[in-house]
Amino acid sequence: MEIRKIELKDNKQIAKIIRDVFIELEAPKVGTAYSDPILDTLFEVYQAKRSVYFVVEKEGEILGGCGIAPLENGEEHICELQKMYFSPKIRGTGYAKKIITECLYFAKENHFTLCYLETLPFMKAAQRLYHNLGFENISKPMGNTGHSSCEIWMTKKL
Repeated sequence: MEIRKIELKDNKQIAKIIRDVFIELEAPKVGTAYSDPILDTLFEVYQAKRSVYFVVEKEGEILGGCGIAPLENGEEHICELQKMYFSPKIRGTGYAKKIITECLYFAKENHFTLCYLETLPFMKAAQRLYHNLGFENISKPMGNTGHSSCEIWMTKKL
């Protein structure tokens, strides 16, 4: 398996993985990444300045991904860890930690000093991973992500 930057050809596969995770977990579709208008054009979206999206690929199949971008309506030094979703085929293999590490390295290289993320309350495994990587819970959301169903907010100093 390889971690690499998203390519145009990956848009359909990564959007399907993200939607499939929501269906699998019976997660809210409104106020989450599921209903993001950009979900089918992640390659194009992550061409923006100080933004990157990485995918995990095995033999042409995209198995997950995660990105970093400036926090919408946030301060210049704050980025957001975005759209970290994985196929059940690779959960528990360490690729989530590897891809987050790549994202955080990119964030530091692009002069961000704080990384923000939000997640759903029942995504306990993801929350454990975030805590293990140094993220801490905060009491209210930051920026304007449009993800009103995500009620867990965390930050990490970079």
